[in-house]
Amino acid sequence: MRMRQAGFTLVELVITIALTTIVVSFMAVFISGPVRSYADQTRRAELVDVADNSLKRIGRDIRRALPNSVRVTGAGSSVAIEMLSTVDGVRYRDRPPPGNPDKRLRFSAADDAFNSVGTFNGIARPFSSDQHFLSIYNFGVPGADAYELANVITPPGTQIDIDSDSVAGEDNVQLSPAFRFAFASPGKRLYLVDGPVTYLCDPVAEMLVRYDGYSIANDQSTRDSNAELLGAGATATIIADHVTSCSATYTPGTAQRAGLVTLALAVSDAGETVSLLHQVHVDNVP
Repeated sequence: MRMRQAGFTLVELVITIALTTIVVSFMAVFISGPVRSYADQTRRAELVDVADNSLKRIGRDIRRALPNSVRVTGAGSSVAIEMLSTVDGVRYRDRPPPGNPDKRLRFSAADDAFNSVGTFNGIARPFSSDQHFLSIYNFGVPGADAYELANVITPPGTQIDIDSDSVAGEDNVQLSPAFRFAFASPGKRLYLVDGPVTYLCDPVAEMLVRYDGYSIANDQSTRDSNAELLGAGATATIIADHVTSCSATYTPGTAQRAGLVTLALAVSDAGETVSLLHQVHVDNVP
């Protein structure tokens, strides 16, 4: 008996390929739309996330800034926001405890040791540094401006030592050399400053960069470019890329209201742009 062999003819194979191609084409039409839509939504979500996180990070640094130290400048399309970053703050003792007048801060002469009312919580004690600053009553005006590195802030290189005091609930602060603060704070506020921070937004380079670890300068125009900041010893950290535009305005506070920083940032990718606006209240009571 002869076995019967079965198979496809060439005509049947061609027809099958043609039908399969038609079916796949129809499927591609229906699937490509949702896939493209998903990719677009993912890209937009990433743009929103980048812009939102960038503005929130700037806002966090502004809120911890030394009162009256926020300043804004611009060169061309770029914007620089600078502030003096604080590590901690307490209230200084302006009246001595019974039997120990050396534990109060004197403003009539240079003082090298005094107590705080309450303890520092943002640092580990004992604390010792010649890279930090202490500031009292920075008002942001000539003669009372921390950027001048005089009167309201200890000079660079001042040795600052902080440790628990024998008086419960107080810390002892020692300065070397001794320093005379020019003005007493109505609220007895004392701030520990670790240095300046700048956010530089450059739409030409499409970058938002954070700089820290550099020297303080009275004139912000000498700290408003990448080259100047790096030349001053800054460490640069990229916060966002694909930045197409940015703006920042600072409205100083008054006796009736806090200061206000208004930030706007736009980021773009694949022809789409996301623009966000963020406002930060600044407590400038020194």
